[in-house]
Amino acid sequence: MGTTQLEPVPEPKYWHLRTVLSEALDSEFSVGEILPNERDLAARFGVARATLRQALEQLELEGRLQRRRGVGTTVAPPRVGVAVGTAQHTWPGAADDAWEPTDCELAAPPAAVAGALGTARDEPVHTVRRSRVTHGQPVAAELLYVPPSSVPDLTAIDTPSGTARARAVLRELQRGELERRDSAVELGSVGAEDAKELDRLPGAPVLVVTTRYLARGRTAALSVATYRADTCRLTFGDSGDVEIHHGPQSRAS
Repeated sequence: MGTTQLEPVPEPKYWHLRTVLSEALDSEFSVGEILPNERDLAARFGVARATLRQALEQLELEGRLQRRRGVGTTVAPPRVGVAVGTAQHTWPGAADDAWEPTDCELAAPPAAVAGALGTARDEPVHTVRRSRVTHGQPVAAELLYVPPSSVPDLTAIDTPSGTARARAVLRELQRGELERRDSAVELGSVGAEDAKELDRLPGAPVLVVTTRYLARGRTAALSVATYRADTCRLTFGDSGDVEIHHGPQSRAS
């Protein structure tokens, strides 16, 4: 690989190294290729191993690298494009919905959710847990909160437990007339329960998409979906036609 001395720059050395390494990943390595060991990489760029580790950790957080026990550090595949919104407003659980329901319980939601739904803090709501898998890899976990008033025809007989209950709630929700849905995206940290489902360490960066489903002038359901920030590229609209690549160039497909 030769030696590449870093140029003096005003930004922190590890961050400049992260930029140089990112460019090297684009030009010298292929997806799945194992990087040289830390000693060799540190020698190539003329930096301390502590500085190198900071840069590698940053690239791992960004989804550029994957550290695999017993294998080493490999070049990660490009982010998976995940559609989170379309031009058409549809209820969760529609025919083309990519989410898979896994469980459901009737319980009081967090205070912030109760406030958004306009329910009393101790009023139980249907909490549907769903998961999303793309190319065999878990990419997102969701909690969907549905007040009983949004599914008035639901009965205990229709919803025995678990997945069956979740599907019944989603089915009944389809009977209402959806006016619109609003979504917001923010950066967050994954909690212990979602971390296990998403195969991430607790505290890892995630993208949190909160969606309100409105009917009859009120919030009929609220979705809080947690996406892996290291593997997902969220797209909006019908085609999600803007692709941002790791390198300096971008294109519209």
